[in-house]
Amino acid sequence: MTSLPPYSYQRTELVEPDWRRFPGWQDVTDMQWYSARWQRTHSVRNAKQLHAVLGDLLDDSFYQDMERDRAEHATMPLLLPPQMLNTIAPYAEPKGAASLTSAFQADPVRRYMIPLASDRRTDWLSHPRALRDSLHEQEMWAVEGLVHRYPTKVLAEMLPTCPQYCGHCTRMDLVGTSTPAVDKLRFALKPQDRLDGMVAYLSRSPQVRDVVISGGDVANMPWPKLERFINRLLDIDSIRDIRLASKALIGVTQHWLTDEIRAGMERVAKVARDRGVQLAIHTHANAAQSVTPLVARAARAMLETGIRDVRNQGVLLRGVNDSIEALLDLSFVLLDEAAVMPYYLYLCDMIPSVEHWRLSLAEAIALQDGIMGYLPGFATPRIVCDVPYVGKRWVHQFKSYERIRGISRWENNFRTPFEADEPLELAGDYEYLDPIYTLPPDGQDWWRRQAYHVPEEAPVNVDLSC
Repeated sequence: MTSLPPYSYQRTELVEPDWRRFPGWQDVTDMQWYSARWQRTHSVRNAKQLHAVLGDLLDDSFYQDMERDRAEHATMPLLLPPQMLNTIAPYAEPKGAASLTSAFQADPVRRYMIPLASDRRTDWLSHPRALRDSLHEQEMWAVEGLVHRYPTKVLAEMLPTCPQYCGHCTRMDLVGTSTPAVDKLRFALKPQDRLDGMVAYLSRSPQVRDVVISGGDVANMPWPKLERFINRLLDIDSIRDIRLASKALIGVTQHWLTDEIRAGMERVAKVARDRGVQLAIHTHANAAQSVTPLVARAARAMLETGIRDVRNQGVLLRGVNDSIEALLDLSFVLLDEAAVMPYYLYLCDMIPSVEHWRLSLAEAIALQDGIMGYLPGFATPRIVCDVPYVGKRWVHQFKSYERIRGISRWENNFRTPFEADEPLELAGDYEYLDPIYTLPPDGQDWWRRQAYHVPEEAPVNVDLSC
């Protein structure tokens, strides 16, 4: 007997959730909602402001859970634009006091945009090897804010702010304002001096052909300043690819639909085409429900300016997109309805307080295997592990994988400019570590011993429950 396939494709028409379903937005007009300025000034920053929008549709315990997380665990401040908040529990109908509590608690977008203390693990809040700058990007600054990690590519960290903050942010060490749990680092140089230093370095580095302009989020940089920087890059003959990284295409979609941004993108896209440079936008959607008609409209508007592509780089997160169905739903809605190319899905990096979100390498491999064959090859997202000191690697590329302890080892195939003086042999023993709670009992016990520095042969005379 033939079994039914595990996933059945069905094209679904996008629907913009009605923001007026929330008590605090009942009088918000279309003109206000579609204003980028209104979206920014009405972003939610704390439980009190969320309560002003939702009122008693959420139980008081939800707001208390939020505040406890902010006070004890959060690595990122809360900053949630109305556009993003409106995609949480989009199909749950308000029916009185506390009626949306369960829907909000279970919602995939809520899980990473409004972290709760009750979400986080009590056994392993953080991996023992977690680091604030888990990818060691600051070690690879060629000049302040310019990460030269790959031989031909650099990352320009333009600014340390975003119009919205994700709880799992890999740059939690630098991006956003400080939280009770994390005192953020700050750039030392003045913004213009940093940008001048980046351009000067790239002008004397003809081996670099690809620049990712990020931060933070480029949507937080005044357009004239961003356009000047892009044009300075376009004047460097060796640069052939420029990518603008902005989750605001999903979270403050209205920004990318303003007349100033559309006209400015048309100008830089024309210069890029004339000089044979590929210009693209990279955005960050993790769940299909984040892709609304307005998002589709903004993505197509950007394509109409003449840029090459709009691509999506998501992050695999438990409870958000950790199933084959969720990943295919996301990929198809991006591709079919918004003309956004599914590009990468990253394993969550090993920063503090994110163990409840992280998946094991084995789970990621199973997901990559599971989504193969449904999407066109050019639009099948690659699930990658961003290995410290190595960079992005497809999840199948590990050198070895010891599953009891969850330790995978990876080889590098190049040396960065910071490794130029090392021996010619390329190191091949870089680690990525699975979340401990996904390991079998023997592996969990081994990590408890590591955390408490208990020798293998010694009797256990301490509480290893963590």
